[in-house]
Amino acid sequence: MVRPRQQVEETIKAAILSGELKSGEMLPSEAELARQFNVSRGTLREALRVLASQHLIYKVPGARGGTFVQSVDYSALGDVVTDSVDNLLALGSIRFDEVTHMRELLEVPSVRLAAEHRSADDLAKLHEIVDRQKAASVDDPSIPELDRQFHTLIARASQNRVLASFVAALHHASEPVHYLDLSPEVGRETVKQHQAIVRAIADQDPDAGERAIVEHLTYLRHHISAHRAK
Repeated sequence: MVRPRQQVEETIKAAILSGELKSGEMLPSEAELARQFNVSRGTLREALRVLASQHLIYKVPGARGGTFVQSVDYSALGDVVTDSVDNLLALGSIRFDEVTHMRELLEVPSVRLAAEHRSADDLAKLHEIVDRQKAASVDDPSIPELDRQFHTLIARASQNRVLASFVAALHHASEPVHYLDLSPEVGRETVKQHQAIVRAIADQDPDAGERAIVEHLTYLRHHISAHRAK
C-alpha cells in the first residue's frame, strides 16, 4: 500500500515531469494542498521536503513567497552536480585535486566538440568574453565570472548538454582563478591561451583545440599548485 506522503510526492513529481506543472509555476498553499490530498500538514511538508531535495521544487520565503516548480532541464542537472560536489568537498569525502583532474579530463573533449559544433553566436560570445578579459586588470572583480563564462560557454558549444552541465559544475567547484597568483604576467598569458583556444574553435580544428586547452590546463595546474603550496 502506498503511504500518503509517497502518494503526494509521486503525484506532484509526475505533474512536474509531464509538464502539467510548468517551470516557475507556484504550487497552491500548503493548506490547500493538504486539503486536496486529504493529508495532514505534517505529511504534506515531509513530501515537499523530499521534492525539494530532488530539486523539483523550491521555496521562496516572505509574504509574496511560496513553493515553486524548479526548472527541470540540463541546467538543473548542473545545479544538482554543483551542490553534490560542494557538499562532498566540505565533508572531505573527495579531494580538491580529484575535482580539478576530472574537470581537466572533461574539458579536452569539450573543446574538441565545440570546434566541430560551435555556432556563429557561440563564437561571437567567446570573442566578447576574451575581449573583456583582455581589457580587465588582474584585480578586476569580474575576472572569476568571465573565466567561468568562458569555459562554460565552450562546453555548451559542444552541443552535449550533459557534458556542459558537468563542466560547469566542476569549474564552479574548483574555481581555478581563485587559486591563481594573478600577476599581470599570469593574466596576460592566460588571455593568450584563451585566444588560442578560441582561434582553434573558430577554425573548427579539434586537434588544435585539444593542444591549446591542454597547454592552458597544464599552465593553470602548475600555477595553482605553486600558489596552494605557499
